[in-house]
Amino acid sequence: MSSVEESDVGIFCYISKLPGFRGILKQRYSDFIVNEVGLDGNVVHLNSLEVPPEISEEKTEKTPVQLNNNYATEIESFRALAGDSDAEKLKSFVNQIVSHVNVDDTSIVLSPSSDKAHRTEIHNFFKQTLNFLVTDTVDGPDSSSKCIRVRMNSGGNNGKGRNSKKRKDRGDKAYDSRGSDSWPEHLGKFLRFHLYKENKDTQETLGLLGKMLGIQPRSFGFAGTKDKRSVSTQRVTVFKQRASRLAVLNERLIGIKVGDFCYVNDGLVLGQLQGNRFTVTLRGVMAESEDIIRASATALGKHGFINYFGLQRFGSSSVPTHLVGATLLRGDWKAAKIREYYKESGDIEGTLRQLPRQLVAERAIFQCLKKNPANYLQALMSIPRTLRMMFIHSYQSYLWNHAASMRVQKYGFNQVILGDLVYSKEQDTKNETGSSKLEFEDSSSNEVDINGHFDDISVTDLPAERNMSVKALNEEDIGAGNYTVDDIVLPLPGSRVIYPLNDIGKVYQDLAKKDDISLTESAHNTKEFSITNVTGSYRRLFQKPKDFEWELVKYTDRDMPLAETDWDIIANSRPTTLGCNEKSAAMLQIDLLPNLDKFEDATEASTENRGTESETVGGLKLEETINGPATRENQMALKLRFTLPASSYATMAIRELLKTSTSVAFHKALNM
Repeated sequence: MSSVEESDVGIFCYISKLPGFRGILKQRYSDFIVNEVGLDGNVVHLNSLEVPPEISEEKTEKTPVQLNNNYATEIESFRALAGDSDAEKLKSFVNQIVSHVNVDDTSIVLSPSSDKAHRTEIHNFFKQTLNFLVTDTVDGPDSSSKCIRVRMNSGGNNGKGRNSKKRKDRGDKAYDSRGSDSWPEHLGKFLRFHLYKENKDTQETLGLLGKMLGIQPRSFGFAGTKDKRSVSTQRVTVFKQRASRLAVLNERLIGIKVGDFCYVNDGLVLGQLQGNRFTVTLRGVMAESEDIIRASATALGKHGFINYFGLQRFGSSSVPTHLVGATLLRGDWKAAKIREYYKESGDIEGTLRQLPRQLVAERAIFQCLKKNPANYLQALMSIPRTLRMMFIHSYQSYLWNHAASMRVQKYGFNQVILGDLVYSKEQDTKNETGSSKLEFEDSSSNEVDINGHFDDISVTDLPAERNMSVKALNEEDIGAGNYTVDDIVLPLPGSRVIYPLNDIGKVYQDLAKKDDISLTESAHNTKEFSITNVTGSYRRLFQKPKDFEWELVKYTDRDMPLAETDWDIIANSRPTTLGCNEKSAAMLQIDLLPNLDKFEDATEASTENRGTESETVGGLKLEETINGPATRENQMALKLRFTLPASSYATMAIRELLKTSTSVAFHKALNM
């Protein structure tokens, strides 16, 4: 298998009966503009590169911390918090410090703990009670635990104190300085800024910024990753960095800009966004008539699209991520991830030499196999946890897509049916199945494919939906007419979800059974790769784009920018485009709405015999559409602007319009 196709992962259906048409997605990366929408509902733009004024601070020389001779009371308080063992360890360490004993150990490490809240209590204890000591967190003896490290606070002696050594002499890593008093109190500990990037991956960009600043990539926080082949703007936070340090980088950065700086008290974490605002330009648009294009765009705004997980969810490797997920759920560790070369030769060194560095998961596996050749489970556990869980989430998505297709094929998109799952409109009630409120805990908002590339969206549901209860519709609900298709959800399998109480629920079980997987019992004892250990979540079956606008644009130069980016506005380089001298998109939508259903019915017969995507596009032979018009004059583009929640794929909205594959290979062929 060279690459995953839509039909491989359950993507079969469309809502609209209108014929598709030709259009090239992402001919230029500037044809796909993404602006993050924050939790505050504001669309994130790059507006300014200026450094904000900071309140000047007096540069006073810090005096070393004055030590008392007796800390018995504080030690006993710590004993009640941390136990005898750590209390005795701390007592000995403090006695050495106050006695000015020059010892080799300049820190102590407390007992391992997997309780983050308890570790926070201990950090706060030192800040409030023993502030001549500072703490940070280091890895524990196993993957689920951490240890707190305690050190002497140098207190402004610049590393020249009696018990201090330069870090390079200590031979250890830099430690978290949250407990230090070197950062100005009038500034928030995090610098928030807007990151603008062109044709670059989010992680790759932050890695570059970190390298230029001399800090680790983990110092940055962000709400969601954006598609690499795009122009995107998003919020990012970085711990204890001055705006002036980042702003000066703009002169050296190519295709990246940072700005709109402010200091905040909290860093961003994955999932802290409402969604994304898209500006998508489809070039080389061709159809039997412009009326088809207009009607299709209007239908997308009116009816929306099937909320499928897009191809990005299933990776770009020769082995789709959902197939890897299936082998993990079965406990087949060896088959889960082995390259053909290694399978044939058993040569780990040779396999590593062939693997590109961006294949993070695979390189981690083979590095571990190099040390322990027979331990395949341990090799899989060497992959970063986010990547490991991506395989399971991909299989959940595979089942969801198939269930969605079956629901649309059998029952359409116009009505709810008995047994459909919906977000309940009754407050604080349990549904008939006994399942109470469920938090929507799809932790895979940091989705990556098998090659280490991130999705262009976050798949965490909107915050407003996290605590909504889900129920299965009964006859009374159907009769009352209180629910519409917009309320329908389908589950991503897990231990805390219910399934539709109709034949769609059986789709999950039957498909999983074909893969020799049970959705109720684990085939092995490794909890992390067990469907019963995954909470599960729900996802809306249909999605309508919000604040939807569209327009047809005529152009002659295929390389002409047709949409304005944030940087264009700042640089006062507004691109020139030729309008098509027609009514506004809003007026067109109003005019077409009354006749839309009629138009769809009239074209239904022709779409029934439309053939496969590889044969025809919008009534034209694919060979004709690939070659495009004989002249470069009077080409047409369809420009779309819309907002989607963080759980939805813009590519699936485009698929509904064009009725063609969203695969990269397909659109590359059109672009030839």
